[in-house]
Amino acid sequence: MAKEFLSRRGVPFKEYDVGVDQEAAYRMIRLSGQRGVPVITIDDSVVIGFNRSRLEGLLSKKPAGRPRLGAAVADAAPRLQVEGAYVGRVRPDSPAARAGLKAGDVIVELNGQPIRNAADIERLTGTLRTGQRVTLAYVRRGQRTQSELVM
Repeated sequence: MAKEFLSRRGVPFKEYDVGVDQEAAYRMIRLSGQRGVPVITIDDSVVIGFNRSRLEGLLSKKPAGRPRLGAAVADAAPRLQVEGAYVGRVRPDSPAARAGLKAGDVIVELNGQPIRNAADIERLTGTLRTGQRVTLAYVRRGQRTQSELVM
């Protein structure tokens, strides 16, 4: 979508919102050879120009700041009379899913630190960096298992 204007000297020009009309951005690059149009990639999504609504939509899907485990947890003690973080559900393609966690597991250790409750998970994941390798120990049906994951 183009808006037509006149410059101060009376020269007509068109302004294209390349954030809304990606084809206009491609057309301008082909016509001018100018590659100064901003291109932003978020994961596998490409945003040409400053399409604010699309950028906000893509960024709202990503967790801000620290990495997330990707599991809904609660204190295990009230439910199972053991210390740890009870896993209620695991988000697909999350670090927790890649580590093999399933609903019903009880996380008992993260990076060598004991987990007594769900708050311990939040506290310890807050100290981690995205891309950091960590070890995770959990109990499933009475069997302790250890796994490595990337946050």
